[in-house]
Amino acid sequence: MKGSVEYIGLEKVQGPLVVIKGVQGVGFHEMAEVTDETGRVRLARVLAVSEEAAVLEIFEGTVGLSITRTKIRFLGRPFEFRVSVEEIMGRVFDGLGRPLDGGPPPVIGQPRNVNGLPINPVARVYPQDFIQTGISSIDGLNTLVRGQKLPIFSGSGLPHDELAAQIVRQARLLKEEESFAIVFAAMGIKHEQADFFRENFEESGRLKNVVMFLNLADDPSIERLITPRIALTVAEYLAYEEDRHVLVILTDMTNYCEALREVSTSKGEVPSRKGYPGYLYSDLASIYERAGRIRTAKGSITQIPILTMPDDDITHPIPDLTGYITEGQIVLDRGLFQKGIYPPINILPSLSRLMADGIGKGHTREDHRNLASQLYALYARSKQIERLAAIIGEEDLSELDKRYLSFSREFEKKFINQGPQENRSIFTTLDLGWQLAMILPERELSRVKPEEIIQYGQKGRDRWPKD
Repeated sequence: MKGSVEYIGLEKVQGPLVVIKGVQGVGFHEMAEVTDETGRVRLARVLAVSEEAAVLEIFEGTVGLSITRTKIRFLGRPFEFRVSVEEIMGRVFDGLGRPLDGGPPPVIGQPRNVNGLPINPVARVYPQDFIQTGISSIDGLNTLVRGQKLPIFSGSGLPHDELAAQIVRQARLLKEEESFAIVFAAMGIKHEQADFFRENFEESGRLKNVVMFLNLADDPSIERLITPRIALTVAEYLAYEEDRHVLVILTDMTNYCEALREVSTSKGEVPSRKGYPGYLYSDLASIYERAGRIRTAKGSITQIPILTMPDDDITHPIPDLTGYITEGQIVLDRGLFQKGIYPPINILPSLSRLMADGIGKGHTREDHRNLASQLYALYARSKQIERLAAIIGEEDLSELDKRYLSFSREFEKKFINQGPQENRSIFTTLDLGWQLAMILPERELSRVKPEEIIQYGQKGRDRWPKD
């Protein structure tokens, strides 16, 4: 029996990897127990296998492993995590699924392969149900739809942690009777960040509906390759077997990709762009594509991956490939952050490709689609005029151009900017958008219908100068 065979001795140790020769009947991604000479047992996973040797990645690191006295026992199964509602909801686990909250490990539920199974494209249901985050720049202009994967592109020092925590606190379906859960997976975060998330969820009372997986910065980086997969295994169980609508937050995917590059380098693989492996796209897709809805279940999985762009470069391989796989992106802007605006979401490069199918009559409000298009157009035009004013001076602008500048300032100050504890309903967001749109003369509002201006724009017309 394969699981009862124990091998002694290593051929080579290289970074987080070890090479064993003379093994037989070992499978790709099979789990193994590695025991050092002190008796400490570490989990490992088969990364590559041939007729003569196997390469294992050691999740807890290779420090202290002896070439001659290390023992290896293959378990004959992939990495698995036990799932049951009673044992996981409201719990905090580490990056490998071990409890961090003092509670017992899950033992009742069925063990699930964390690598998941591909979803049959024919079984998928098209995402079209609105999720309210309470954040105007997302709900109003880059709407999140149930079953969508919508990443947040951030940068070092920008408040993506605060934004993630706010989304977890506030996200809900407009139909309150439907069961909602959140799976939160953090990779390579600092201890103070982990404490921030735990305290935030506890204070808001959300923790009972949250399952947390925390891989800390001082944990072995190799664990980061497993953390999002365990989290998505839990999400699939809650969505497709417990009929819950699950929001999955993954932060920070850049740390995940750095761990993937480290393993690739240790294996001696030929690097691709920026030193990342050539299979970075397919590896990210194996995570992002575990979102959506299927016909045989009432639940759904919605993903918000968060990644920090190195040097704020949106063309870097990680955000670049992520944008190809996902259905849009929310982009945080350093310029808005330096103005004191929170959340500093730049709506011009931001995009939600599924927004049109999740808004409007029957989802949010019948004027939503036209108003969002109008606000985007007005803000884009105002930014062009800002650049012009920087060259010729604001005093030489026309009165209409000055109105556009006024719109830009008010839009950033009142629509984009909102408190981290401020939870706006979609109807509050739309009403605010109308108030700001009416800063401009009605002849400039070419993307909304005249009857919509009459019905929804009256409050704004009373507040701003007449034509």
